[in-house]
Amino acid sequence: MFFPIPDFKGFDFFPHGTRLPFMKYKGVALVASVVLMLASLGLFLTQGLNYGVDFKGGSLIEVQSKSGPADLSEVRAKLNGLGIGDVQIQAFGSDTDLLIRVEQQPGDEAAQQVAMKKVVDALGDGYVQRRIEVVGPAVSSELRSTSIIAVFASLIAVSLYVWFRFDWQFAAGVILSLLHDVLLTIGIFSLFWLEFDLSIVAAVLTIVGYSMNDSVVVSDRIRENLRKYKRMELNELLDLSINETLSRTVLTGMTAIAGIAALLLFGGEVIRNFSLAMLLGIVIGTYSSIFIAAPLLGFIGIKRENLVGNASKAAPGAEKSKKEPAGAV
Repeated sequence: MFFPIPDFKGFDFFPHGTRLPFMKYKGVALVASVVLMLASLGLFLTQGLNYGVDFKGGSLIEVQSKSGPADLSEVRAKLNGLGIGDVQIQAFGSDTDLLIRVEQQPGDEAAQQVAMKKVVDALGDGYVQRRIEVVGPAVSSELRSTSIIAVFASLIAVSLYVWFRFDWQFAAGVILSLLHDVLLTIGIFSLFWLEFDLSIVAAVLTIVGYSMNDSVVVSDRIRENLRKYKRMELNELLDLSINETLSRTVLTGMTAIAGIAALLLFGGEVIRNFSLAMLLGIVIGTYSSIFIAAPLLGFIGIKRENLVGNASKAAPGAEKSKKEPAGAV
């Protein structure tokens, strides 16, 4: 005997025909975004970032307690009086593990080894050393430089891709939205003095790719509608295009946020800042795809003939659009 399988067709997150007036608020959104970008840049230039050992040099040691959970306050009391500068201690992995970061010591690598020996001696026999890393100033400076180059190279490559695939007006919107995403993420890390290391650079590069993907989807729909509705007013067409891709944009963002939130809550201390950067970047990137990349076209305009071409090359819906009511075209 067979039981009938219900015909479940799913549902739309946003109903068909949704027409949220995004262009109505394009001016407010762009002004707010530019203000936040300038504020983030100001924070970066004045306060800087809380660079990790990767970027400012220093030593890192991972230890494990032999007799149950590690006592953070006890370890902090032992290490703060050693005279080796800033010492950061945090839980790592299980409750018996600690990660200790010691700032760059004056002198050569031998000075760093001396500082590490002081830490190990202060901890005594109650802790076993599982990992020790020393990053010199030359290496940290090179990592900082190559990270900056990597971020700017990715921005340039993405912008050139959008320029060649669409037009320079689309590329301008993507450049602004990507700069917005990167600057706001860096600004938040500067404002709250969160540790900024190589994993955060990896998160920023991932954010660039994610945001670009969203912007390309919206841009592709805009180009398609420009070919289809040749006489539709530009702001109305941009609203239509954003609304048509809204379900995809929001649902993709929510799916990514769900996975990153799980990493943030349960992934442990080691990847917490990385997960936070990814979470911030996805939220900010989704916003910029809707309120920056496309609305900028409403300000700078676009030459439709560059995309539409002659009638023979137009999309199948182009002829139909000529017969639509005046309100739709």
